Amino acid sequence: MPALAVTTAAALVAGGVGFTANADDDTTTIQAAERGKNGSAGGFDLPKQLTKRVKGDGIDEHLDKLQEISDKFDGNRASGTPGYNASVRYIVRTLTKAGYTPEVQAFDFAYFVENAPAELAQTSPDATTYATPEDFSSMTYSGSGDVTAAVVAVDTDGTANAASTSGCEAEDFAAFPEGSIALIQRGSCAFGQKALNAQEAGAAGVIIFNAGVEGRTDSFVGTLGQPGYEIPVVGTSFAVGQDLIDPAGTEVRLFADTTSEIRETYNVLAETRGGDKDNVVMVGSHLDSVPEGPGINDNGSGSASILETALKLSKFDKKGKKKGHGKKAKGKGKGKLENQVRFAWWGAEELGLLGSEHYVAELSQEEIDEIALYLNFDMVGSPNYVRFVYDGDNSEGGGAVGPAGSDDIEEMFNEFFASEGLESEATPFSGRSDYGPFIVEGVDIPSGGLFTGAEGVKTEEQAAIYGGEAGVAYDPCYHAECDDRDNVSMDAIDEMSNAIAHSVATYAVSTEGLGEDSPAPAPRMSKAERKAAEKAARNAELHPAHDHSDGLRR
Repeated sequence: MPALAVTTAAALVAGGVGFTANADDDTTTIQAAERGKNGSAGGFDLPKQLTKRVKGDGIDEHLDKLQEISDKFDGNRASGTPGYNASVRYIVRTLTKAGYTPEVQAFDFAYFVENAPAELAQTSPDATTYATPEDFSSMTYSGSGDVTAAVVAVDTDGTANAASTSGCEAEDFAAFPEGSIALIQRGSCAFGQKALNAQEAGAAGVIIFNAGVEGRTDSFVGTLGQPGYEIPVVGTSFAVGQDLIDPAGTEVRLFADTTSEIRETYNVLAETRGGDKDNVVMVGSHLDSVPEGPGINDNGSGSASILETALKLSKFDKKGKKKGHGKKAKGKGKGKLENQVRFAWWGAEELGLLGSEHYVAELSQEEIDEIALYLNFDMVGSPNYVRFVYDGDNSEGGGAVGPAGSDDIEEMFNEFFASEGLESEATPFSGRSDYGPFIVEGVDIPSGGLFTGAEGVKTEEQAAIYGGEAGVAYDPCYHAECDDRDNVSMDAIDEMSNAIAHSVATYAVSTEGLGEDSPAPAPRMSKAERKAAEKAARNAELHPAHDHSDGLRR
């Protein structure tokens, strides 16, 4: 962890910035391989001992607490909200009681939420109410407003055009009547550029209709890229655009109530006192929910599971008090860890992996080299679950080939499940969860992890193997208000948390041989390529995919 980018919770208190570990305080904010037999060492079997101690009952308590937090704070735990801050405080407080010195890494991000559903209606000449999302949707980072005005087409005649430059130049608005609503066709430049040009020309609102060519006819959800827009902006189907462009002077009412601004949010990191700090085993889960719901499966399940693993692992850690990142622990007792373990709870994952991206971007090359591997656990309690293991070598296709050693991590998980008499299957590295920043070119950290499914639909074959219901989503409440405490399968939690504990303990004992027999490294994905892979995965509708992209930009 970069020392300048991370602040200990204790230092935040000492600095008078109002940090508290009390998760119930709604007024306080935060400022700022050859592993040996079963991974055993010296006859002591740490994987067996840790797996025995990480129980569903402990994870259950953490999930209950996250639900309580959500209930108290507007029904969600989204980054940038009091519910997320309270979740951070709970993690920090719980880790501190177990002897860790948790560190809180603050970063800024673009926050957006719709406070009420957007509305779009033609008021004349033909009264027509359009539905969302079938006919239109708000653009991410849209401003607010309630306007009724004439629609004025901007450099478009409404015919299908994949490369329309409508609204791309300020000159397109030379004769635009101030106070009108700009009707713009989707095309060759970013939505944000079109909307900004319209706003600067005095538009009271913006309607961007689809291009009208194959694959671009339906209503769509786009993003303006960042906050800063003061007028409502929506995207519509091509048909709605045609409806509004003729006759000239058509009048509409456009309403949006949003919050769009830069806010601060946080990652939480905690590492063991013992173990080789030059060979770190890193374990992560995102802590934030979407604004629509409590996020108890996505991803309270992963966050709670690694929290309980951290608590139980502390029993085998070096004794004595750790003084902070980079400083040696004092005290007697070596503990059972050969490698240091660093746990991470990521913020703003739901907005595009922002927390993990920030963390990795702040690492020096030396700090990157100190991380032996990264394990990611995102949604491990889906009610209609499958035991998915990230496909480290992309042997099943559909994703990226992980850095050398990722295939070994995949094999380790599959072998563990097989030893328990449980089947598992591959899910691709599509770049759509927090392993993404760790596997890109220039970082190249071996990665792996577990996932139990999101909006994808369980097949007949999977139902025969794992139980549950074919033809139904793995998580029918994915990104919805109903992703609450009742939306978690404790059977899935029990099975997956056993594998989590086993993997953490295995690599805490030894990473020897990791990647030695891996195939020759494939070219790594750059950040731009990872974003492109996310989009391709969405378009292909990969059934296990977990989508946290930041939306269409043009």
